[in-house]
Amino acid sequence: MPDKLNHVDYRWYVVRTKRHQEGKLVELLEKQKAQTKNILEIYAPTHTTVNVHQDSDDKQKPLFAGIVFVLATQNALMSFMKEHSKDADIQYERKKEKGERTRMCVIPESQMRAFRDYNENYADKVIVLERPYSDYAFNTKTGEPNEIVRVVDGPLAGCEGYICRFRHGKRLVFQVQGFEPGSWLTVSCPKAWDLHVVRLHNMEGDRLSVGTEKGRAVDLLVGILQACGYGERTLQMLYGIIDRLVVKPSLVSLCKELHAHGDTALSQRLARMTGTEAELVINLVRYEHDNPGYVKANWDKLALRPFLTPTAGVEMEEGKTGVEFHHKDFTEIIRKVDIKEEAYLPSLQKDETITTTYYAHIGMMEDKDKEESTYFANWDGFLQEYFLTAGKANEKLVAGTVEAVPDGAANAEREKLIESFRNYAPTLYKVLTDADSAVKAIQDFKVGEDTLGVLAIRSSAQEKDAAKDKLIQTCVRICKEINTTNHLAIWRRYLRTVWLHN
Repeated sequence: MPDKLNHVDYRWYVVRTKRHQEGKLVELLEKQKAQTKNILEIYAPTHTTVNVHQDSDDKQKPLFAGIVFVLATQNALMSFMKEHSKDADIQYERKKEKGERTRMCVIPESQMRAFRDYNENYADKVIVLERPYSDYAFNTKTGEPNEIVRVVDGPLAGCEGYICRFRHGKRLVFQVQGFEPGSWLTVSCPKAWDLHVVRLHNMEGDRLSVGTEKGRAVDLLVGILQACGYGERTLQMLYGIIDRLVVKPSLVSLCKELHAHGDTALSQRLARMTGTEAELVINLVRYEHDNPGYVKANWDKLALRPFLTPTAGVEMEEGKTGVEFHHKDFTEIIRKVDIKEEAYLPSLQKDETITTTYYAHIGMMEDKDKEESTYFANWDGFLQEYFLTAGKANEKLVAGTVEAVPDGAANAEREKLIESFRNYAPTLYKVLTDADSAVKAIQDFKVGEDTLGVLAIRSSAQEKDAAKDKLIQTCVRICKEINTTNHLAIWRRYLRTVWLHN
């Protein structure tokens, strides 16, 4: 007895015909549709395709040459094929296992709906590429991993892909599911900047910038020196350690020498460094060897460590998430912060959420006369660059502006947001512009004999815990906003002085 479902269920089937005969097949199906209730819908998508290796003009042609999609019952479609169409055939799935029954290729309704939505909304905006998707994971010229992003809203919401450079600018390259199970199309969207996307952490493309690597090495040593009680002598000891290692790049010899000079605690702490930490220090020493005076020139003052670092410096008691460390002019509060990042493994095409532990460093200075405290975070490198902007440049950066761009679909113009803090880092925008913001950016904040660019908050004695939390949470949000946008690329570079990535 035949399967009853095949007689009564409406499904999307794939019908193949000869190239350039799609239109004739659609006409025949439309006539049949008018005569029977069991053929409901016919869909033959067209789309712009291009060979990315050639300079030939894009041409409008069928997205799937010789393919027509039909929503019908199996019996109705088979009857039509038998009576009216000698040059067309119903598509069957490929057998996966020996002895497996051959089945007609059926497209799930949800998949078909998503495909049509994509095709009809982006038919004039995307290009089908001939190279496989995996080819776009890395820049072919530099070998550097391309940025991985996820579309946040619109018809492509949830879609993930690479930001790649083509001849005429950057495009978003992603995949859409084909009509056969397990098949995919590689497509690109030339107007990548029109999409609202967030950057994903590329777990297979982790590469520290040279600047970040050296900054992490110096910060590691500074944290160790401060924790060992060197206080105002920290910079002097830092320069001394680097000079010794330049002459003899052996950490074992250094530890023995320190121990012989009575620096027992420092010797023991350096001896407990992990292999990764030791490698950071040795790489810094090699750079210093090739560029004498580098460390002194770039770390000539020491007020407060960068806001987010991979190491605490001070060893915390088990079960504790924070510790206070007293300096001459302020108290440093070090707090453990777990930061979640959305990550992607290109080779597996798999999403992951990873959690990395960092240590937030903020300073506290008391005004005993006013019974107030000021909490501040070191954003000096970042804010130095920001305060260099002035006039119209600053206005665009902070407040954002719009520009008129052609809208081909509407044969008119539309407004496009120019990248700015307002558009892509709303928390930072509020800190910089809102007079009522609790956290404020201060250009020349006095810390002892030094001045820093800081993000700071004032608090009464009764609200000090809430103020600390507010400052740390605000700074973390700003870090994540800048780090996850594919815009503001130059500010991501400046962020490396604030957040020493792990």
